[in-house]
Amino acid sequence: MQYWTVEEARAYLPRLNLLLGVIRRASHLAVNARGNGHATLPGSTRAAVADPTPADPTPADPTPADPTPADPTPAEPTPVGPTPAEPTPVGPTPADPTPVGPTPAEPPPAAVDLPVSFDAEAALEELQEKGIVLRDPDRGLIDFPAKHPGGREVLLCWQLGEEDLSWWHLPEDGFAGRRPLPLPPEL
Repeated sequence: MQYWTVEEARAYLPRLNLLLGVIRRASHLAVNARGNGHATLPGSTRAAVADPTPADPTPADPTPADPTPADPTPAEPTPVGPTPAEPTPVGPTPADPTPVGPTPAEPPPAAVDLPVSFDAEAALEELQEKGIVLRDPDRGLIDFPAKHPGGREVLLCWQLGEEDLSWWHLPEDGFAGRRPLPLPPEL
């Protein structure tokens, strides 16, 4: 197991922000996909979608359905996106002088806005290989295993939105037992 120093963990935070953005984006997409865009999470006050499966598996009409379609001609797929006759604008047009995309004065997109093509599995693997514990992907709650100078294992605790690594806790205390850094001389 890799043990982190406070300095090493702080130096890794920019990379960690990027990885968490990829993981959180994939997590949100998966939740939305399961709910067909209408996600319900545990503890949600939204009504759950009723299960369309009947309680009695016996069909109401015992006559089997005709498996042959009425019209054997497949429907033409609906094109997605602009057609060749409608090119996608790449900058301001005479009709609309508003610039498209970021301008040099704008900051780069946040990690949560990264394209889906970034691999969430690879991001999770990287965290695992480095011994970083992802406690809550939505909150971006992370623990870095560390060793106290006295030899006891502690966890350096950080969550998305915190500007710096400023907390630690004992493994048995969890988030509720977070204490501000630096580590005390005695444990």
